Amino acid sequence: MNNKKRHIIETAFSLFYRKGIHAVGVNEIIKSASIAKKTLYNHFVSKDELIVATLIYRDQLEINHLKFKLASAEIGKDALLALFELIDDFINNRDTTLGDFRGDYFNNCCAEYAQTNTLVYDTSQSHKNAIKALIQAHVDSFEQHPDKNKYLVNTLILLKEGAINNALVTGNNKSALEAGLCVENLLRFKR
Repeated sequence: MNNKKRHIIETAFSLFYRKGIHAVGVNEIIKSASIAKKTLYNHFVSKDELIVATLIYRDQLEINHLKFKLASAEIGKDALLALFELIDDFINNRDTTLGDFRGDYFNNCCAEYAQTNTLVYDTSQSHKNAIKALIQAHVDSFEQHPDKNKYLVNTLILLKEGAINNALVTGNNKSALEAGLCVENLLRFKR
């Protein structure tokens, strides 16, 4: 990807994440990116294409960051607990890689579209599946029973999603730590 296209995507992402997709027009993106309208449309045929590009950008950023951070934790339970520490850092703006916390970008985008844009939903679902695969790999390292494995993965995903949404909606900046305590107890008492 060339630098200009990346700059447009990063600028649009920043605006969409901070203000919401529908609140940001193409002219605001052009002005903030300091580009001509023709430059924007040379790279993206529509605002919808740009929105999907921002989702792909955020997906790559989050997945790469999670993989990098979790690589320093011991595979399995330790990494799963580290995941909630990372979420706590994100919620409390201690992780500069992910930027200022404004909730889950994928959920935010889906909420704005109410399933009218299948590309937004498909791209967001792909991201959620990638996160699930990361969690799944760690659960697989210690839980071989299929039903228990599935239960743990689904519970961890719900706790992750809940912690982020609770922090956004209620302002509870300790929600990831609270979810982490639930995970710790869940893993400790797992039979």
